Amino acid sequence: MTLKAGYPFWLIKDGLPFTFPKLDHDIETEVAIIGAGISGALVRYHLINAGIKCITIDARTIGLGSTSASTSLLQYEIDVPLYKLSEMIGKDKAERAYQLCSEAIDKLGEIVKARGADYFEKKESLFYAAYKKDVKGLKQEFEARKAAGFKVRYLEAEALKKEFNIDAPGAILSEQGAQTNAYMLTHCLLQHKHKGGKANDIFDRSPVTNIKHNKDGVVLKTESGHTIKAKKLIYATGYEVVNFIDKKVVDLQSTYAVVSEQYNERDFWKDEVLIWNTANPYLYMRTTPDNRVLIGGRDEDFSDPHKRDKLMKRKTGQLVKDINKIFPDLKFKPEFVWTGTFGSTKDGLPYIGEYSKLPNSYFALGFGGNGITFSLIAAEMITDLILGKENKDIELFAFDR
Repeated sequence: MTLKAGYPFWLIKDGLPFTFPKLDHDIETEVAIIGAGISGALVRYHLINAGIKCITIDARTIGLGSTSASTSLLQYEIDVPLYKLSEMIGKDKAERAYQLCSEAIDKLGEIVKARGADYFEKKESLFYAAYKKDVKGLKQEFEARKAAGFKVRYLEAEALKKEFNIDAPGAILSEQGAQTNAYMLTHCLLQHKHKGGKANDIFDRSPVTNIKHNKDGVVLKTESGHTIKAKKLIYATGYEVVNFIDKKVVDLQSTYAVVSEQYNERDFWKDEVLIWNTANPYLYMRTTPDNRVLIGGRDEDFSDPHKRDKLMKRKTGQLVKDINKIFPDLKFKPEFVWTGTFGSTKDGLPYIGEYSKLPNSYFALGFGGNGITFSLIAAEMITDLILGKENKDIELFAFDR
């Protein structure tokens, strides 16, 4: 599956910071991880810290799938608003899902700090009403978040204009949020070594062509004919999960992103908060450490690469008009443009854990707008499952929910 096209900013900016070998021999391990994007990297990081021997394999050069196309916003908000999710799965479960995402942001910050990196910036998050008709739902969402204990403030139109210079009917300002560089964070995490740090345990450009699930383990065969024998297998394949599972769990869509030229002076909006709105599909905006602005959105309900890529020029023009309408003083000029495939689920939640039809396997599938926080949650939960620890939250993300 072709997951992206165009020139993802992070890939152009950071290049290929590390290289990894192809798998050129047979191997046995406790756990094998398919997928070395941000999800696979976080799973591997947690397994290593738990003392679990694992190897990671990817069909592409590391990071060149969805991870390089990520806009890397870190939000506790799920694509389905809290008040609506409460109606779907119950108030307690909905609040717990949101709380887990909030905790995941802080844990990601701790991991980045522990790795001695700087790919993490705490940010507030501004969620504004795109239309007057959205105000009622926005206020319901504010009350739901406030009741759940989140630090939020509601801004009426006048206050929103005064504080952030945005003309909109209202907004929710959340204290909790952050932004990262998922591409470099992935590479950073993959430098974390097993105790002793002996043999290489990460292999890229090694497509897995056959998987056999047995009662006592899993056997993987690569394109080059080499074999991986593992007691457990973790699928961290993101949107390509459709190649491995026969249950429809995700609707694939296309999204677009544009990064501006570099500004000489850093004079954007107040506190450079993360910005997104209630439109469907919604727009989202953030800044970058090197004085640029990113805007994304204008999603389409299809994932066909040819159709998706053909729209890039038109979508770029629309996104540029969108941000120049919101912030005319920015005089936004595009420099990097890309499009990518993403997925959404029926309730906005990821799929994490076991799938009964594939024994000895676990799935770390962080779909949606905040997939990175879902990936952290998946890494913790799967590590618990492999260690035989009880994790009561797993039912929130189970395949049979």
